[in-house]
Amino acid sequence: MASLSILYLIVGLLALLAGLAIVGMALRHRGDHDNPKATAMLIGGMMAATFGLLMCAFWIAFATGGPANLTAENVQ
Repeated sequence: MASLSILYLIVGLLALLAGLAIVGMALRHRGDHDNPKATAMLIGGMMAATFGLLMCAFWIAFATGGPANLTAENVQ
């Protein structure tokens, strides 16, 4: 199970770095207002970076959190 959580971290970091690289490239080519490719790259890069950030955040929550205890006697 620990190898699966490391896989989440690796995939998340790769997606985050790739997304940030795509956003950087799109911002450099953003000077042309008639270039829809730069706009699409900007949107796609932000989506990839957000996905990577969420994967890393879920990895942190999974690694540090304990199991949920949802029995009826513990509910207030």
